Amino acid sequence: MILLFIGGYAVLAFWLFSRGLRFVSNFPGLGELMVERLIYVLFAFLFALLLLSNLIISYTNLFRNRETAFLLSLPVDRASIFRWKVIESTILASWAFLFLIAPLLAAYGLSNRVAWHFYPVTLVYLGLFIVLPSVAGAFLSMNVARFLDRRAFQTVIVGLVGFGLFATIKWLRADPVTDDELETRVLTVLDRLLAKTNFALFPFLPSYWLSTGVMHWAEGALSSAGFFVLVLLANSLFFSVLAFTKLGGLFYEAFSTVQSRGSAFGRWAWFRALEARKRKMVFARGPLDWLQGALPFRRDVLAVVMKDVRVFWRDTTQWGQTLVLLGLLSAYVLNLRHFTRQINNPFWMDLISFMNLAACALNLATLTTRFVFPQFSLEGKRLWIVGMAPLGLGRLLSIKFVLGTLGTFLVTGALTIASCRMLKLPPEKVVYFVYGIGAMALTMNGLAVGLGALYPNFREDNPSKIVSGFGGTFCLVLSFLYILLSVIALWYGAPWAQNGTRPWAAILAAW
Repeated sequence: MILLFIGGYAVLAFWLFSRGLRFVSNFPGLGELMVERLIYVLFAFLFALLLLSNLIISYTNLFRNRETAFLLSLPVDRASIFRWKVIESTILASWAFLFLIAPLLAAYGLSNRVAWHFYPVTLVYLGLFIVLPSVAGAFLSMNVARFLDRRAFQTVIVGLVGFGLFATIKWLRADPVTDDELETRVLTVLDRLLAKTNFALFPFLPSYWLSTGVMHWAEGALSSAGFFVLVLLANSLFFSVLAFTKLGGLFYEAFSTVQSRGSAFGRWAWFRALEARKRKMVFARGPLDWLQGALPFRRDVLAVVMKDVRVFWRDTTQWGQTLVLLGLLSAYVLNLRHFTRQINNPFWMDLISFMNLAACALNLATLTTRFVFPQFSLEGKRLWIVGMAPLGLGRLLSIKFVLGTLGTFLVTGALTIASCRMLKLPPEKVVYFVYGIGAMALTMNGLAVGLGALYPNFREDNPSKIVSGFGGTFCLVLSFLYILLSVIALWYGAPWAQNGTRPWAAILAAW
């Protein structure tokens, strides 16, 4: 199944990228410019996502991993442990990038009729490129571990995040274009459109070196392409040697700092006052305890639910990744309004609405695979305690299924409603799409919980590694296939899309 999915994805993605590049290239005089700019923007965003992924995974792998704590107790050089963990984090963070980008580069090479040596050279480019965000992510995770509890560091981080949000909102603000401008000054409008992407042409970005080198090699400018290969090689070697020889000595200090501090907010007076108040109220009930007493469910069921909620909240990497994902989804929803300003054709509106449904479903697959699938494995070697309790493993799986379904549906249902409102869809279409997402949430949470119980990994406490195993990959494959079939079925059975030509469409939609 895994090999079939890999081959099917490669073929389908290659075909879609080929058709897309051919479609854009057919614009007379503008096609090549648009393709080049799209490649620059794509690799710039992928570099940012790779950096963020390496930061999160490196922090988890270096400072929140029981294997790392065990290795540090052995007579092994600490720098060697650090180097091995950085390599491991790079593989975990970068394999999906290579899997995603390979069909695009193959389609780009075919559309430009490149020579055979373009493909092995492209692999060299990608191999050198992924080194830079991995080393930068390790460096950032080291500094976060060392200085996270300092008030000045937290203030600077909050200020930078606020400034970044403000700059992003201002940068993404659309410039209104009239019909007269579109008819008389097309080049001026195009320049205004491409001005939003000029950041990807900054010459000191690694994504710029990669994009320019790949395109120059495809065009036959081998000397210029070779120059950018050497630029990537020089920077990769320099920063790799710097990280592997200098950061290893700081690794143990950062690890001790993370393990010894109680909270990242310990230096704030308001937090110390809050902790002192909690210590005085030893027997006071917290919000979860009040909620547990108010809900009309069995006590053993509520105990398992509250235990999972507390574990999720105490794991910084879990809810930290959730916040990052919600931030990306918010940016996606806020930009949906730009798709409908110049579109009045019902065909394109239906296409965009169902593509939005597919995007929401893919987000649902991400949530179920990343957060629901490892829940059974995270019980670890303590699973026998639950297994011997009157609750039983069967009810434990049912509780995890219900809790996962409610949590993921609240997120994806709200995302679906917000995105549909941004697309200005009528209420009946919104209800139809929310109904479809609800059915998908039941199915994909069932897949995640069931496959998590069939393919557990009790030796690992890192959810990223649990998901990267066979069971997590198999769950993701089945979720993608289910999403593909479900979106096709919902499109085929949508009453407004068929105009009454197929009387059994409503039956298919209900099914």
